[in-house]
Amino acid sequence: MRPDDLQSLTLPGSVSVRGDLVLVNVQTPDVTANAYRGGLSAVPLDGGVRPWTWAERDLAPRISPDGRWVAFLRVAERGTAPQLHVMPTGGGEARKLTDLKLGAGVPVWSPDSTRLAFTARVPEPGRYGTTAVEGEDPPAADAEAARHILRLDYRIDDLGFTTDRSPRLHTVGLDGAAPVALTDGAFDVSDPTWTADGSALVFVADRDLGAVETLHTDLYTVPATGGEPTLLVQSRGQASCPVAVPDGVVFYATEFTGVHSVARNLSLWRYSGGSLTRLTDVETVDCEKLAGPPVVVGDHALVAVRNRGAVELRRVALDGFEWTLSELDLLAGERAEVKSFAADGDVVVAVVSWSDNTGEVVRVGGDVLTSFGGSLPLRPAVELTGSASDGYPVHGWLVLPEGEGPHPVVLAVHGGPFMYHGWGFWDEAQVYAEAGYAVVLPNPRGSAGYGQAHGQAVIGAFGTVDVDDVLSVLDAALERSDLDADRVGVMGGSYGGFMTSWLAAHHGERFRAAWSERAVNAWDSFAGSSDIGWFFTDAYCGPSLEAQRAMSPLTYAEKVSLPFMVVHSEHDWRCPLEQAQRMFVALRRNGVEAEMLLFPGEGHELTRSGKPRHRKQRFEAVVEWWGRHLS
Repeated sequence: MRPDDLQSLTLPGSVSVRGDLVLVNVQTPDVTANAYRGGLSAVPLDGGVRPWTWAERDLAPRISPDGRWVAFLRVAERGTAPQLHVMPTGGGEARKLTDLKLGAGVPVWSPDSTRLAFTARVPEPGRYGTTAVEGEDPPAADAEAARHILRLDYRIDDLGFTTDRSPRLHTVGLDGAAPVALTDGAFDVSDPTWTADGSALVFVADRDLGAVETLHTDLYTVPATGGEPTLLVQSRGQASCPVAVPDGVVFYATEFTGVHSVARNLSLWRYSGGSLTRLTDVETVDCEKLAGPPVVVGDHALVAVRNRGAVELRRVALDGFEWTLSELDLLAGERAEVKSFAADGDVVVAVVSWSDNTGEVVRVGGDVLTSFGGSLPLRPAVELTGSASDGYPVHGWLVLPEGEGPHPVVLAVHGGPFMYHGWGFWDEAQVYAEAGYAVVLPNPRGSAGYGQAHGQAVIGAFGTVDVDDVLSVLDAALERSDLDADRVGVMGGSYGGFMTSWLAAHHGERFRAAWSERAVNAWDSFAGSSDIGWFFTDAYCGPSLEAQRAMSPLTYAEKVSLPFMVVHSEHDWRCPLEQAQRMFVALRRNGVEAEMLLFPGEGHELTRSGKPRHRKQRFEAVVEWWGRHLS
């Protein structure tokens, strides 16, 4: 895969099934238009695929319980917000149900298939292109009134300020009437679901409905006809993705106190008859909510679970208590990544990707229904196991280029740190392998999918066992005769950028050059400048400034001597621009061959969901950098 091939990728996403109709949204980056395009595709249960909608971009299909309708989000024109649409499953024109200034969220059908629930951000009058006084033109963005901020949780990366456009819970019918807001914007709301009888909605909100800043979220309920929200379930940490069952709800949640929310496995819980029960073992089972909420089928729930670089579809009995991973039936995703899943009775479908395949739609327990990964030749991942100096086993992967070698090597460290490299498709590894580099992908202590203790091992200990683990996987790879140990570069983003900066300072003799992207370089300033800094720094490093500086790569900048590329997005609020600027200035003042590459208009998610043109330009810059220093 070359940088130009970005626009040849077809990436399947959310899937829905009812009867013999399976719908999946697909997405392709359009570099020329600098936009993402895609529609809904129909995938018959007997195999094949055909386009089902045609628009600028359609996503999040949801088939109604009675099988007559499909609700989905449509971006009708480039640059506009997604709006909720419905169309008959038998064919016909899509009908627009919302026309909201900031767009609508993912729809959720009522049990009787007559109404939809969704969340939508509603702007304060006079902001985000709205008028403060009827009849007046809205002010330009730089002419809006000053923001009066009273909370620490006032902004989110890749979205912006939030307290002046809080999400509200809405319902809308199929009769053409305007949507009805069930909450007033005084608190954030997410993840709505209908109760089993359709009389009320359950949703997620901050504890005490956001009266003060908190990391704790609970489940609330509100009548479908409107009324005051009431507390349904107080979680022991962060609740998310509730799904109603006849006698209560099942949902995902972590467990923690105070700000110590990091590196916590996500468990499946059940609330029934006033009793709260954890259904999965907190150490061995880590649910992946990015693949979707739990799907209840009879007396079981289907959940996606992160496990040693795989995202697996597992089945959890609802009458159990803290099932361990080995006790859960594995349905799909072995040595692969389940990206989404859905069920209708005994029919279960999933979108699954592999390192060398962008995604297939599979019938669980049956055949592959269709594949979207055949447009490009991609390289498979080879599993690696290293051993740290303390004997701890460390897992990772190697993606090899064509040819016999010896190949130059790029060590690529993931972000998070409670994330993972895995068996699923990753465009970066493919681009670097196509350019001739062997790509080493370690999952050191701190990563997700290896037990909660593995993830928490770096709390208060950045730059210790995680460094040892990363280098042990690199050493395992360099034992191969087709890799060149004298031509090794290191790169990574976010936590991976932190690790790149750290390795350049403490183990620079092992590398020819470094590419440090959207990095955390200084925890002391990150605590105040990052959107999550107010809790994340203390949770991982502790409140001591001395400890924070001891775990900051910037503290050791004078030890860096190798060529060093600092890469950042100008609108990154997760790891703010000052993190890059401080490191770049320190390196240049120390005489290091340092360069800085800044992307306008992008946030922390540039490499995953940034503008296609910038993603292509970044790939070209990475390949040029390694061509200069590893050739």
